[in-house]
Amino acid sequence: MTIKHIVSLSGGIGSYETLKRVIAKEGKENIIAVFCDTMNEDGDLYRFLRDIENHLGIVITRLATGKDPWQLCFDNKFLFNSRVALCSRILKTQLFNDWLRENFAPNDCVLYLGIDFTESHRKEAIVKGYAPYKVEFPMCDKPYIYKYEMIDELKNEGIKTPRLYELGFAHNNCGGACFKAGIASWKNLLEKDRIKFLECEDKEEVFRKRSGKDVSILKRSGKPFTLRQLREAVDSAPEQLSLFDDEEVGGCGCFVGDFDNENERKD
Repeated sequence: MTIKHIVSLSGGIGSYETLKRVIAKEGKENIIAVFCDTMNEDGDLYRFLRDIENHLGIVITRLATGKDPWQLCFDNKFLFNSRVALCSRILKTQLFNDWLRENFAPNDCVLYLGIDFTESHRKEAIVKGYAPYKVEFPMCDKPYIYKYEMIDELKNEGIKTPRLYELGFAHNNCGGACFKAGIASWKNLLEKDRIKFLECEDKEEVFRKRSGKDVSILKRSGKPFTLRQLREAVDSAPEQLSLFDDEEVGGCGCFVGDFDNENERKD
């Protein structure tokens, strides 16, 4: 039986570079690129996926549960936050695993994930989490390249840089509104996409009222720190650029990060 080479696409630059490396090594005929849609993505991410398809001459397999992270919060009566967020596990990891096991036996395929050499410490947990399926990490191998170099290469390929990178986000996921991100990332969202921020702020306030609990996505000094409080603090002192420099900058650890914390996986 022909081995299938399955590349998990997040919509980010690292997974795209991973896909290119796998194609260069294995050819396109037995490549399957899979994107798990959280239904909460920046619109430009879908443009990027189409550009990938056109540039590489492939068709990306798209998976979705039909729910977004906020719907899961209300369904589970638990506000996801920068410490515990089930959305990635349900909307990405579990969805991908279910699809994988329904369609392929462990000996029929090899999985490829887009973490790079700066994240090599994650490999062991991921390999263990996907066992008995084989997992490889092409971006952890030479030649080592950084994210900014990957983005520069897009220009040579005639592909527009995903919007979120141009707005200063570390990841092209969830429209810049990742529950696992830190204060500085949410501050960036407020400054770069205020409408998206206000939508999230409103949903957080609705959840707090329905639950009757003082909960929030973020914490500051160990206490709940709501998106509304963050907005009011930034709006009242926009000149204080270092206002939250002592707080976690935070990007998301979604999908591949779901295997990093065994306790979270058992919740």
